[in-house]
Amino acid sequence: MDEKTMVNDILNGTKAELTTYQGVISETENTQLRQTIQQIRNNCENFQYEIFKIAETKGYYIPAAKATVTEINTVKTELQ
Repeated sequence: MDEKTMVNDILNGTKAELTTYQGVISETENTQLRQTIQQIRNNCENFQYEIFKIAETKGYYIPAAKATVTEINTVKTELQ
């Protein structure tokens, strides 16, 4: 397995973990447990971002084009 495949697998797995953590957080009533899971999620998000930056630097991941100011304002307007 090449490095690009491994990095993309890690990114995909981490994104799935983040989705799971969010679901658990929204359904957890115990405050202490909720805070613990939120901290785990935050650490996972930081890890995902570090891997993303590596993938982007090596050309393994090419993000979508940046939104224009007009596109950003359109979304803001629609969400308000």
